Amino acid sequence: MTSRLAVAAIVVALTASSAGADVIERVVATVNNEAIFLSDLRTRAVPFLPQVADAPTETERAARLKELYDELLNFLIDEQLIRQLAAGSGIRATDADVDGAIENLRMQNNLTEEQFLEALDAQGFTMAQYRKDLKRQLIRLKVVNERVRSRVNVTEEEVRARYEERARGEGNDLRFHVSYLVVPVGEAASAIEVAAKRQEANQLRSTLTPENFEAEALGRGGGDLGWLTKGDLPENLEQAIIPLSAGDVSEPVRGSKGFHIFFLEERQVGTDFPSFDEMKQELFREMLDAAMIRQEKIFLEEIRRNAVINRML
Repeated sequence: MTSRLAVAAIVVALTASSAGADVIERVVATVNNEAIFLSDLRTRAVPFLPQVADAPTETERAARLKELYDELLNFLIDEQLIRQLAAGSGIRATDADVDGAIENLRMQNNLTEEQFLEALDAQGFTMAQYRKDLKRQLIRLKVVNERVRSRVNVTEEEVRARYEERARGEGNDLRFHVSYLVVPVGEAASAIEVAAKRQEANQLRSTLTPENFEAEALGRGGGDLGWLTKGDLPENLEQAIIPLSAGDVSEPVRGSKGFHIFFLEERQVGTDFPSFDEMKQELFREMLDAAMIRQEKIFLEEIRRNAVINRML
């Protein structure tokens, strides 16, 4: 039921509903002294009532209806909070915004205007009702984008990690073509000597480029390690390589012989798996959507804590 509710409530869909007759009006919740009425709750419940009616016994139907009402009331409370926040921040959805959203939805579903109206009518909805519901959804999206989007940052490194996690999950090995050099540190070196070598390695790193790395590595006794797979190097050295993109030079990392610096010439996943560039945008959108959902949940919890909410259902 949760997934059906989320789809109907968050995705722009045909979920506006007609008002029922003979509704007994009473307040089921207040949000900062603004009321939510039983009629609001019953109206929003209409699309989900077939699932309630499918229950085999009256007891189960009552339990399903209570669960539905509880979940819907939570959603209506959040909606009221967002509407209040939007009003206080000057955020609104214009008729032009609604027109644009309807046009986009119609085009995405390859519907003519007449077919779109027929689809609304088949659901028992009027265009006025649908526009009202859509305006609520657009205001929510605007508030979330303004207040939540800035909290979300998906880096290319995180996207690459997800790509390689998915590749491994399908049985593909990760391979790295790596060159290296070492700023040596003696086994009996003191802490002061180690610090001096670290500084030397950092200074050297600042001068390295893909163009001069090979010559510098050969001059220091390093060179081409060839193709490696995960586990070929000690874990701490491997962790310096994994985040790199082809053409990157790593930061110095302490190994058994000194401070290692790596140059990643190329990285590959199994030959039958799409390349990172081919999957990058899809994975980025997937991760961004998931991060937005997590942050929206946190945001809603924050504004609930700062509100005066009374439930009377």
